Amino acid sequence: MKIEHLNRDHGIKGHLKFDKGNGHLPFIFIHNKRASAIISLHGAQILSYKPHREEEDLLFVSQNSWYEEGRAIRGGIPLCWPWFGPDPDDLKRPDHGFVRNGLWRILKTEANSDAETKIVFQFENTSQTSEYWPKAFTLELEVLISDTLSLNLITRNTGDQSFTITQALHAYFNVGHINEVKILGLDNSPYLDKLNNGTENQQLGTLSIETEVNRIYKNVEERLIIKDSALNRQIIITSTHHKTAVVWNPGVTLPPNITDLEANDYERFVCVESGNVACDTIEISPSCEFKLSANYKISKI
Repeated sequence: MKIEHLNRDHGIKGHLKFDKGNGHLPFIFIHNKRASAIISLHGAQILSYKPHREEEDLLFVSQNSWYEEGRAIRGGIPLCWPWFGPDPDDLKRPDHGFVRNGLWRILKTEANSDAETKIVFQFENTSQTSEYWPKAFTLELEVLISDTLSLNLITRNTGDQSFTITQALHAYFNVGHINEVKILGLDNSPYLDKLNNGTENQQLGTLSIETEVNRIYKNVEERLIIKDSALNRQIIITSTHHKTAVVWNPGVTLPPNITDLEANDYERFVCVESGNVACDTIEISPSCEFKLSANYKISKI
């Protein structure tokens, strides 16, 4: 996939261009009247989103990230699909599925106005993906960049048998310091504590993060808020077509398998992931589709 061909077919002069990014992977650089963004075609992964009125990026990306084919980039918004977490069948397939490690194609780019950019990515089953997951599918990611960031992840069953997925928008949010972060909207929600063998507990009050956290919240509201006192802002997450959300921060002692984070990176991000995980599995019949949507907005406290 040559950069010049991507710019010829999908570039928008003065608005959207393709260029080589880290690791010589193809990146998209967007700059419209309201915001700028960077997206990697590897994984269709949003790496940066910054409204012009903001001093800080919405997203965190580790300085130790790999930018290689077959490896996920640590940060931004990776796409977990068609399973979330470890291989559910213990077949040594990639954690969080395979689409975050593969190259997506561009289906369409549009400048809806000088303040709004739309990009549609596509990923389809191939002989290679069938080795991981022998299903017929088309996966699309619609990205809308303006004064907010919106994502629609659409799964279409193009085969003749139903299949079941779990999935998540694994967003790494940039924060001033994790000790000054509170997450609103989870009060009274039950959660599975992955640090305690999936034991179910209940959130009481606002969630503060003082140590390692890895939880799957159930029956969540459509709107969650990350209140970041250090940056004097809040991130409003509004998502639909899901019942679960994941909150993750590795804490001060990084697990030994996480080598693409620096020792103190845990202070600078929190993952709040909209998704269909654990008990929230999605069955998709032939010729049907399912859409997971999320919108991210930054506002002052």
